[in-house]
Amino acid sequence: MTKKIGIGVTGGIAAYKIVDLVSRLKKDDLEIVVIMTEGATKFVTPLTFRTMSGREVLTDLWQESEQYKVQHIGVAEEIDLLVIAPATANFIAKMAHGIADDLLSTVVLAVTSPVLIVPAMNSNMYMNPIVQSNINKLSQVGYHVMAPAQGDLACGVSGPGRLPEIEDIYQEVISLLDPRQDFVGKKILINAGSTCEDIDPVRFITNRGTGKMGFCLAREAHQRGAEVILVSGHTHLKPPSGVHFIPVWSADEMYQQMLQYCSECNIIIGTSAVGDFKAAQVADQKRKKADDRSEKWILELVGTPDILKELGKQKQKDQIMVGFAAETENVLENARKKIITKNLDMIVANDVTVDGAGFATDTNIVTIIHRNGEAQAFPKMTKQEVAAVILDQVAKLLDNPKDEE
Repeated sequence: MTKKIGIGVTGGIAAYKIVDLVSRLKKDDLEIVVIMTEGATKFVTPLTFRTMSGREVLTDLWQESEQYKVQHIGVAEEIDLLVIAPATANFIAKMAHGIADDLLSTVVLAVTSPVLIVPAMNSNMYMNPIVQSNINKLSQVGYHVMAPAQGDLACGVSGPGRLPEIEDIYQEVISLLDPRQDFVGKKILINAGSTCEDIDPVRFITNRGTGKMGFCLAREAHQRGAEVILVSGHTHLKPPSGVHFIPVWSADEMYQQMLQYCSECNIIIGTSAVGDFKAAQVADQKRKKADDRSEKWILELVGTPDILKELGKQKQKDQIMVGFAAETENVLENARKKIITKNLDMIVANDVTVDGAGFATDTNIVTIIHRNGEAQAFPKMTKQEVAAVILDQVAKLLDNPKDEE
């Protein structure tokens, strides 16, 4: 039976982008019911969505309907998923407080299928404590909420609040329509983000890691039924809903947290850009800069814990460990060495000098190498797609553990 999706469009400037989402979903032979608020019609005409969806667009709570005895109840009962995109601060507030004063808000209260909320608004509005409280409330009662993207906004500012890429919304919709539950009963420990090592109370050493890959893996694993513990260093990303999030600062702190939870987890995935060095001595006070720029500061560095290597020494027989190799040369050769030295079952290798595969990008180009020597290269994909591919490979290891011996 064809799945039916309700697309609720509210009055934000990003409404025009949802036309592309509707087009993309229609190509998958999904039936789309577009419901627009009055504000949304100021940005995109219902005719545009009717053309793309192939059916009448619903806008009025009071319009007569031959298809439904009670329109908002009928719509709510027939859809398999309701997507609110873009979700404005006003509409999020109405949802959080159970207000039903138009067609879309009444459908929200009547629907029993999963609901996906995609916020998009000005950065200050998004970060407003009241808006954040409303979003958290919706997450707590079971709604799925996508974190907005960061970047330049139509209002002229830059920050969180951009509508996520249509491809990312599409992937989220597909996963909610047909959720894979191949990790139910499994506990996964993931580290992400970049570690920071203090030099003095102001300065610290870090790297270019953003945490995107690890956060995508945590989100994918949770959606597929796993209990997820995400230990993250420095990042500007919002933790995926439903995961146990543990923020840390240094490599030593990350190691201690990973060590605490590793024995109770079935799968350990190390994506974090852990710094290799830290200051041998951390200054108690901020080091002042010389006025004439003549002073030299020689900083002595010492090594930090190799977290996966240390966990690999304690690896249990039935555990699966996955590492990452972000390299600039001899990528596959270096990655294969890490499989042995860190006692891994699988490693994800990439050349960070290649366009679309480095740090702070939304895409990656990876080769997955197994302990038995099997290697498979993948084309450039979004990091959320890469996360799905990685967990597909992990699922195979769970089903066929002897293949890696």
